[in-house]
Amino acid sequence: MGTLIYGPAAKPITIEDRDLAHLQAVILAKLRRGESFSFSWERSNDFGSGHNTLWLHPQMHIEFTYFGSKRIPLNREWVERLMNRANSTGGLELVPEAAPVTGR
Repeated sequence: MGTLIYGPAAKPITIEDRDLAHLQAVILAKLRRGESFSFSWERSNDFGSGHNTLWLHPQMHIEFTYFGSKRIPLNREWVERLMNRANSTGGLELVPEAAPVTGR
């Protein structure tokens, strides 16, 4: 379980390592281009139901911290789906990774 720490309040957001690695790829690509955007996610029942939204922009401090020490291989299709969401008017939203398509 990793964390994303954003902004001056430095309030950590707990996110599974695999999800965080894919979000990091998208977030850093957008910020590298100087683009601002929103990021939304659902809160787990452990923290009460609902959702949160952040406004991300290149001038803010952001930190990605992982529980595990190994690099996580990225699913290119999932990164592309997340990037398409980030480029939409609704902003980046953590959507589940699609199950791999298996041959018949």
